[in-house]
Amino acid sequence: MTAPVTSTLTADDPRLGPWRAFLEAHARVSHRLDEDLRAEHDLSLAEYEALLSIAQAPGRRIRMRQLSDQVILSKSGVTRLIDRLVADRLVERSACLADARGAEAVLTDEGLARLRAASRTHLRGITNHFIEPLDGMDVGGLEVAMRAISVSAGPGSPAPGACGPDESGSADPR
Repeated sequence: MTAPVTSTLTADDPRLGPWRAFLEAHARVSHRLDEDLRAEHDLSLAEYEALLSIAQAPGRRIRMRQLSDQVILSKSGVTRLIDRLVADRLVERSACLADARGAEAVLTDEGLARLRAASRTHLRGITNHFIEPLDGMDVGGLEVAMRAISVSAGPGSPAPGACGPDESGSADPR
């Protein structure tokens, strides 16, 4: 059992080591995944993650606000991202089926095909840049720690009411 942290952190506190290592690892792995996806599929990591979130949503439709929470972008950032995906015919914009005031992003067949092709590259990158370096380490412990930190930080914005048809489950893009 560890003692609770009671002292204020300073810039040179050695307890900041794990935080700094996490930030550096996240930045470097994300950069490598982005490079691979751009080189092999002309998709950015953010575009891939948006396509994946839409594919996993019921009916392959998701409200823009939900999408912005899932891909961790501002409302204007997700709007620009969806603009690019619409221009590439990977996504369509649609009025919310249950509330016409809302907008949804809907995955096209072309978008699903592109996501499926890119998923091989993405999973290979996760294997090479995340899983393999952890060889022999307690990966389960790492997952528990990351989930605890996520829960402690609290949820993102509350999800709005359902927009699409009452469907359950998610699509597996692979």
